[in-house]
Amino acid sequence: MVEDLKELTRRTWEDILPSGDVEALAAVVDPECVNHDTPPGMPQGFEGVKQMMLMLRGAFADQRYEVHRLIREGETVVIECTLHGRHTGEFMGIRPTGREIALRSVHIVRYRGGREVETWALQDRLGLLQQLGAMPQRPELVAR
Repeated sequence: MVEDLKELTRRTWEDILPSGDVEALAAVVDPECVNHDTPPGMPQGFEGVKQMMLMLRGAFADQRYEVHRLIREGETVVIECTLHGRHTGEFMGIRPTGREIALRSVHIVRYRGGREVETWALQDRLGLLQQLGAMPQRPELVAR
C-alpha cells in the first residue's frame, strides 16, 4: 500500500532532502521525473533532483525545512515550506557568506504509485539573493 502522500511529502522535505540521503531519495522520485523549474544545465529525472539536493547541501549547512502547509488533491500534493540554513559553500557563483538564510517556497508535486513524477516550484529567489548580500534591499520595502 502506498504511504499517505502528505506524509511522504513531509518526510521527503523534513528528512530526506536535509540529510542528502540519495538512496532514500531514489525510493520516492521516479527516474523520469519532470521538474518544470530545473535550473539551466541541470538534467531532468531523478539525476536532476539528486543534483539539486546535493548542490543545496553543499551550499547551505545546518539545513532544516519548516513545513507550513500540506494540501492534497488526488495524486498531487502542495507543500508550502521554508528552507533554513547557513551559507557555507558556493551558491550560484556567490562565495560563502556564513549568513543564515530562510528561503520560502511552494512546491506542487504529482505522484504516481507513491513516487514523484512531476514537480513545479515557486521560490522567493530575490529574497534569498538579498539575504546573501548579492542584491540590495530597498529599506522602504522591508516590512517593519
